[in-house]
Amino acid sequence: MSKGKQSSGGGKSRGSASKRGGGTGRSSGSQNFNQRGGRSNSVPKGRRSSTGGEDTYMGARDAIKRGIGGDVVEGRHAVRELLIAGRRRVKELTLADDLDAAPILDEIVDLANDAHVPMRYVPRSKFEHTARSQGAQGVLAVAAELPETKLEDMVRRSDGPPFLLLVDGVTDPGNLGALLRTAVCAGVTGVVLPRHRAVHITPTVAKAAAGAIEHLSIASVAGLPAAMTKLTELEVWTVGLDTVSEQKLWGLPQANGPVALVLGAEGKGISPLVRKRCDVVVTIPMSGPLDSLNVSAAGALALFEVSRAREEN
Repeated sequence: MSKGKQSSGGGKSRGSASKRGGGTGRSSGSQNFNQRGGRSNSVPKGRRSSTGGEDTYMGARDAIKRGIGGDVVEGRHAVRELLIAGRRRVKELTLADDLDAAPILDEIVDLANDAHVPMRYVPRSKFEHTARSQGAQGVLAVAAELPETKLEDMVRRSDGPPFLLLVDGVTDPGNLGALLRTAVCAGVTGVVLPRHRAVHITPTVAKAAAGAIEHLSIASVAGLPAAMTKLTELEVWTVGLDTVSEQKLWGLPQANGPVALVLGAEGKGISPLVRKRCDVVVTIPMSGPLDSLNVSAAGALALFEVSRAREEN
């Protein structure tokens, strides 16, 4: 979060994860992964983004242009949640052939076999060349794109008062992934991402989210200000988080109703127009010489404060 303009009066006035099959996962024994058969050196070809950003698979970059992305999932926890959730078709699973045996790897292979997902084992060098996130842990999957949810459906289909997270221009994939993971744990019912000037669900986001993307309704909108106007029409209270405001986050009275928490980009915070559209702008009280938090840390505090207030009410 960054410093913003002083709020002029606190705002306008106005009238789970999917079930698992039990235990920590199925184990197929102590067989080492580099002894499994059926390997193939064929892997999806990758390419470097022309914008100089994160590598993506052939076709994944175009998918992100059209929608929210998420068709490439890397990392053990993220891939396991992809297979457990069963929300979308998994086209292929690729594993490095030098992995030591581990229960989570056995579980991933068992889940993939149960779902008839093609598996490929490739040399470590080939895997590292193909992976597009740091520390992919020797496991990656190619899946159907994440489904998008319409904003109106996200509000109306929520079980109980909707609890939404709006992300204003966050460009760091690690921060977005961490926010999505926290959102699931805090009970968020839907996430709204702007279509432009913000990171979407890249492999790095999916890995940092550790499977959270499989359990969230996500909407992609042309602009957050227009989406916030629509939320006002749907009687959802929008709460902006900034470093400067007359109202503190603690004890937010609107938390127990339909509410949307708005978080701003790294460094800049929420944009002036987004701030103007908020029903209320709140701040996290700070002590000490520093006056701001990383957006994922600030988001974690704010999301769980809303969650706490909702439970108490």
